[in-house]
Amino acid sequence: MAHLPAMMTAIGFEQPGGPDVLHPVRLAVPRPGPGELLVKVACAGVNRPDAVQRQGHYPPPPGASPVPGLEISGEVVMLGEGVDPVLPGQRVCALVSGGGYAEYCLARADHCLPVPDGLAMDEAAALPETLFTVWHNVFERGWACEGETLLVHGGTSGIGTMAIMLGRLFGLNVIVTCGSDEKCAAALAIGAAHAINYRTGDFVSEVARITAGAGVQIVLDMVSGDYVARNLKCLADDGRHVTIAVQGGTRAEINMAQVMMRRLTLTGSTLRPRSDTFKALLAQEIAREVWPLVEAGELRPVMDRTFPLAEAAAAHARMEAGSHVGKIVLRV
Repeated sequence: MAHLPAMMTAIGFEQPGGPDVLHPVRLAVPRPGPGELLVKVACAGVNRPDAVQRQGHYPPPPGASPVPGLEISGEVVMLGEGVDPVLPGQRVCALVSGGGYAEYCLARADHCLPVPDGLAMDEAAALPETLFTVWHNVFERGWACEGETLLVHGGTSGIGTMAIMLGRLFGLNVIVTCGSDEKCAAALAIGAAHAINYRTGDFVSEVARITAGAGVQIVLDMVSGDYVARNLKCLADDGRHVTIAVQGGTRAEINMAQVMMRRLTLTGSTLRPRSDTFKALLAQEIAREVWPLVEAGELRPVMDRTFPLAEAAAAHARMEAGSHVGKIVLRV
């Protein structure tokens, strides 16, 4: 650590609250343990779980940094025990359990992916959280197959835009819902096959019209609550409903007889508390199946705005206002 500063700037908060509780703090530069590496952070992605943590509803898992931030890009500057010595100086992006809103951040070596030439560091920081989440939930839990149709709520969010792009690259027809005609147009430009303005139309009847009554094979749901029963009406027989957030509430009332008769599957997941081993295996699969598309320039995140690290509060305010299209990133 001789060539590294003893202290760093990070973003923290003393009490839960709105975006304005976020402010710069001085913390000790962390030291990597076995299997870890220290990254000098270039950029950090901003995600809705960061805001939920800031509000006091999503505490970091045991042992994780209390500093927000679940994805980073940067340069490897120090290795923990057992890490491949070829890594120092390499540009990486990483899925982390916390600590991303800082000048330095610890990452598991097996949760990192190399940043290829041609991929900007802000784009690299915008990839891990949404890519890992969509790949696992749509393709592993949702068993997506080429030619199937996927319904995604929040089509211009970071998750929504990634689902559109991955779906298009892997042969899915993607229908999205959005909150305005402008966002619907943006989703279509990104690659959605259809975009439904849920404020002016009923997405259940629109899905029935688009699919000629056949329904969709998969729903990727970030709303939950009373959306669940409506989502199930959109599913074809043997359809799969995957929940990844509960923005509309944690409780849903559904007709279980329909689940049985139509052989529907209801599942869901959260990524942050999963084991290091699970995330490492997921990273390996993404490196094999998806990362070649990143290296070839065929997959790039949709970028909204980049804020300086010190303006994390403004970044959160923009995300919570809901006017963004794609990913918001902090530049360190």
